[in-house]
Amino acid sequence: MSQDTQDPTILCARCGQTSPGVESPHFPGDLGKELQSRVCRNCWTEWQNLEVMVINELQLNFMEPRSMEILVQHMREFLGLDKAAGSGE
Repeated sequence: MSQDTQDPTILCARCGQTSPGVESPHFPGDLGKELQSRVCRNCWTEWQNLEVMVINELQLNFMEPRSMEILVQHMREFLGLDKAAGSGE
């Protein structure tokens, strides 16, 4: 298998580095596509480590739909997904 076809590089919204994107972000649809095209693997790993702390700290209960919305909001903020592309924020 060629690395070039398996690992397309992206410009990460969080760290600003050009590196391989997230392989499988575990989110369907547009959010999953956005994660794959805008988040590098290193930043995704950092989020996954923080995600458990966010869930525990906020005592999120995924039987309640609002809990997933809260988690996604924190994820988007951490990963810098709501910054305008190229804004430098």
